[in-house]
Order: sequence, then structure tokens, then C-alpha cells
Amino acid sequence: MSVAKDQTTAPDTQEQEWDDIIFPPGDLYSDEPPLETDLHREQIDLLISLLKWWWRNRQDFYVSGNLTIYFSPNKRKSQDFRGPDFFVVLDTERKPRKSWVVWEEEGKYPNVIVELLSPSTADTDRGLKKKIYQDTFRTFDYFWFDPETLEFAGFHLVEGKYQPLEPNSEGWLWSQQLELFLGIHQQQLRFFSVDGQLVPTPEEAAAQAEALLARYRERFGELPES
Repeated sequence: MSVAKDQTTAPDTQEQEWDDIIFPPGDLYSDEPPLETDLHREQIDLLISLLKWWWRNRQDFYVSGNLTIYFSPNKRKSQDFRGPDFFVVLDTERKPRKSWVVWEEEGKYPNVIVELLSPSTADTDRGLKKKIYQDTFRTFDYFWFDPETLEFAGFHLVEGKYQPLEPNSEGWLWSQQLELFLGIHQQQLRFFSVDGQLVPTPEEAAAQAEALLARYRERFGELPES
């Protein structure tokens, strides 16, 4: 399968002239409501830890979840802010942040967003947020997942419009931006490599290494001392 990665283009808002605008402070704190269930919280934490582990040798990305993205050039708190459940920004500095403030981040918006559906947010995630991520953020890959019903869908930006992603034989959806599949594994949303391998958590990776070492010892005995 060919998996060419898009060339990221700047949103229209990045072309505005900011020189005459008095900006609010850039060190704004996130202002997101509590997550609805443990399932939602655990799913967000899982996706963040997985990507950080998979890209542990990279310093050119930012990943977070349930964190406010401020994108209004005029006001500190306005209609122009959103808090995706999980998002990834590429080609940026990997460092802690209080929130994501677009005008302090070279106009960068998320490359990938995942929203977790719930009865109170599903309509917004499928409608209003999808439109904002398509028309304003110009986020290339948008997914939603319901941790309770396991509803899962994904979209890729093509000529400014979201087109539904077609699942592979496993039911996984390809993220061109992450160069990973997203799919359901044991009732959770997980990442899979291009060759179909489950991206492990640090704990799973350690267990796999221990199992490999145990098999080695069974066959060859103890490792030689250095």
C-alpha cells in the first residue's frame, strides 16, 4: 500500500496581517471541563502515552488531550477556542504547555484530532466541531470514537473538504499525518504500524522484552556477563 504523506499547507488565517492587533497574553491556561467518564479519561491518556512512546526519539511534535486551543487574535476567552480530546501538532517543539495558543505557535493548528463521543457531545463532534476542524483549523486527519458504543469514523482533508476514510480489512483507518493506523483493540482505540503491528504501551513493550528474554534463556541459558 502506498502511504504518501501530505504536504502541510498553512490555513487561511495564517495569512492575516497581525501587526496592528493587540494580542492577549500567550501563556493562557487550559479551560476544559472534566471528562465525562473514566473510559474517556483512560482513552485519552492511552493515546498520549502510546504516541510519546512510539516517537520517544523525536522532538518535533506536540501531543496532548482535553487541552484548550486558543485561536482568536482578539480575546482571551471567546467563541474562538476549542478543546479537542486528543490532538497532535507536527513540526513544532516538544515541550510542556499550559494550552495551545495558535498566535504564539507560528499559526500552527493540529495535524490530527480525535474526539471521544458521548451522549452530550456526539452531535457537536459530528457537526459543529467537524466543520470548525475542516474550515478553520484545516486539520488533515479527524477521527471520532465512542468508548462505550465503539462507534469509530475518520476523515481526511481533500481540497478543503473532509472525505470519509475507508477501513482496511481489519477495520482500521489510516492517518497520513501520523503514518499509523487507528483501530479498535480490546474495546480501546489503538495505533498500529504500517505493517500491522500493535503499537505497545511502555508496559507492554517491557513485558514483550521480558518474554523474549525468557525464551532466549530457555533455549540458550543465561546471557553472558559483560
